[in-house]
Amino acid sequence: MWGQDLSALGVAIAAITGVGAFWLGRSLSRRWQQRRRQREDEAKRAQESRQARRARERGEKRRR
Repeated sequence: MWGQDLSALGVAIAAITGVGAFWLGRSLSRRWQQRRRQREDEAKRAQESRQARRARERGEKRRR
């Protein structure tokens, strides 16, 4: 009987650990993707002309 309880406990611990690992991986992945997108946007903005930058800024003002 003790073996069954220990097995059930092991399954419960494995399930909790799996959910925790999934959540941790997902949150770290989101942060990594957000930083990557931010770096790409900054690089794209550094390459745009003054005219394109002004047009983008006007468009951002209208959305607010």
